Amino acid sequence: VGHHVQNLTGAMRGAQRGAGAEGGSVRTELQADCYAGVWAAHAGEASGGAIAINQADIEDGLGAAAAVGDDALQQKSQGQVQPDSFTHGSSAQRMRWFRAGYESGDPKSCDTFSARSL
Repeated sequence: VGHHVQNLTGAMRGAQRGAGAEGGSVRTELQADCYAGVWAAHAGEASGGAIAINQADIEDGLGAAAAVGDDALQQKSQGQVQPDSFTHGSSAQRMRWFRAGYESGDPKSCDTFSARSL
């Protein structure tokens, strides 16, 4: 969902690239996580009630975000974490940005490119 929104808004075309814990690739991915949270916040109303997202669904989503954080994947596959090679963000960052979108319900809260702290 998040990358689709980025494509529609042009954020993917203007995204800065570069790996590393603060790099453009991480900022792009965290913005997509945030947009997914915004979608989850509005899914019920936008679908006329056909989609019902509950707290268990949010917890499942946060668990998935944690499982695919660069730190978790690197620890599992390499036995060590190398933040300089991050491309998607840490587990904590991915959960934080999803929550930011979900709790605010506002895409404006997803400006990872201007954020001082990810």
